[in-house]
Amino acid sequence: MTTDDAGVEGRPGAGQVLAAQIEAAAEQRGRRRDLRPLRSLGPMVRAHLADATAAGVFLVLSTAATLGLTLALRLLIDRGVDGRTTASLDAYFLLAALIALGLALATAGRFFFINRLGERVVADLRERLYRHVLTLDQAFFLKVRTGEVMSRLTTDLTIVENMVGSSISVALRNLLTFVAGFAWLIWLSPGFTGLALLVGVLVILPLFAVGRIVRRLSAQAQQRFAEAVAYAGETLGGLDTVQAFGREASAAERFSRAVEVAFRASVARIGARAVMTALVMVLLFGGVGFVLWRATLASFTDPHHFSPGVLVQFVVLAILVGGSAGALGETWGDVQKTAGAMERINEILAARPAIAPPPQPKPLPTPARGEIGFEHVTFAYPGRPDLPALTGFSLHARPGERVALVGPSGAGKSTVFRLLLRFYDPQGGVVRLDGVNLADADPGEVRGRIALVAQDAPLFSGSAFENLRFGREGAGDDELRAAAQAAQAAEFLEALPEGFATPLGERAKTLSGGQRQRVAIARALVRGAPVLLLDEATSALDAESERLVQRALAEAMQGRTTLVIAHRLATVLAADRIVVMDEGRVVEEGAHAELVERGGLYARLAKLQFGLEAA
Repeated sequence: MTTDDAGVEGRPGAGQVLAAQIEAAAEQRGRRRDLRPLRSLGPMVRAHLADATAAGVFLVLSTAATLGLTLALRLLIDRGVDGRTTASLDAYFLLAALIALGLALATAGRFFFINRLGERVVADLRERLYRHVLTLDQAFFLKVRTGEVMSRLTTDLTIVENMVGSSISVALRNLLTFVAGFAWLIWLSPGFTGLALLVGVLVILPLFAVGRIVRRLSAQAQQRFAEAVAYAGETLGGLDTVQAFGREASAAERFSRAVEVAFRASVARIGARAVMTALVMVLLFGGVGFVLWRATLASFTDPHHFSPGVLVQFVVLAILVGGSAGALGETWGDVQKTAGAMERINEILAARPAIAPPPQPKPLPTPARGEIGFEHVTFAYPGRPDLPALTGFSLHARPGERVALVGPSGAGKSTVFRLLLRFYDPQGGVVRLDGVNLADADPGEVRGRIALVAQDAPLFSGSAFENLRFGREGAGDDELRAAAQAAQAAEFLEALPEGFATPLGERAKTLSGGQRQRVAIARALVRGAPVLLLDEATSALDAESERLVQRALAEAMQGRTTLVIAHRLATVLAADRIVVMDEGRVVEEGAHAELVERGGLYARLAKLQFGLEAA
């Protein structure tokens, strides 16, 4: 991605930083072919050492009990059955029953603690990932779609959860069973165990070869699925537009193609795993069968050293060891799949926002004045360095002043808001709030002094109270009602089935466009910030609602510095000063009547947008 070479006061631009991060991540992804991405799970597991320790203890106990059953079975045959007394038979049956009870309790403990550990680790990782995504700047989302991030939060984390909460326990249990059982087999009969060792080598060699293929195919399948989910998120997010243009069939067809691509990638992964499983089982059971055949012949020729009990124990141990080896092959595929998921998650966690607090942020002065300054600002969005949104832009808004920004589409009006909110840093010039360069301040503190009402201000699926309290978390119910009353929203909110406590549905679609806009204005009033940004805040209102809201806004603007992007005459006339923008520059400035009399760009826009009333 091409980006500007220049940064703010020597710092790289947001696009530069993001491009470098993505390039580095791609380079690392091409270079890594091992399980290193799983290392990042280590600190999260260590953070819950009690659960991990308990799971480990029960894991060892359950493995020991499993192998202990083979000894109990041997004693039962050699001493209980051959002893031909009821007492000896009862004693060894009781021993086997006690070991089986211990196995049940240890397995239950292992299941509980390992699954609890998995749920806790994934919950921590999910919270960490979401919190980190919230800190990333706007430039990141120009490159990575929201649906892909959601895929990391859902699909990839589910894979990690299965690994930590299940697969890793199964893998460790089978590894312990394989190692301990194999050692016991050597103690019982080194010669016959040598054949089992040969079987193990024949199983492990193809396991690594096919496992690499499985990991690569798993990463491809996850990527294809993320792309399909991302597209679905885009179309469902704009479903009204899709339906309005009659593009349901086209969208469904495109999604179907994406799903089919993901399906084929998944089938390729499943096929590779199936081949690996079949290969392991053929080699495993073929070799184990040969070993057992030879061991049975030995029990016939040397019953003193290879008694029926030893033979049965050897058979059961061989089955346990062979089954453990086969299960390890299955689990290895899950481990590699999880490594691919963690690699994708780590790429997001490794991304660092270019817009971040400096090491020693300069505090904004108190009390807040609301003074705004743009000094010869030049800015181009990442990926569009040849199309600057602002060029040499300068603007000064005095505390409490109401400034209307007017200009044709693409003049840079919304960019002024984005820079003031420090969603981006300019490539040249300085943006100041209360005399402080925003690049030297904490973005959180800057945004805490600004209230925004966007043209299509998003609301959330909670109640009206929850949406209004989004403006200021500590606001009381009476303050929320007063803000709604000022924004002419109280009447229709009170009329809802549960009043202000009524859930508004996803993106508050149960309200009309004008009602949603009035709730958004009320939310901004709740914030009580010294700077108010209105991005065509009344564009979705009818004439009567606009008249009422303009009256509320006029009251809200008192004592606040207000920047208004205006396409309506009433909004322009309410401003103390009108700044006319074109191609990222200020071309005219003054009062409405004065600018109309000049006959310049504003006069033409006024005639087109405001009609004869403006003249």
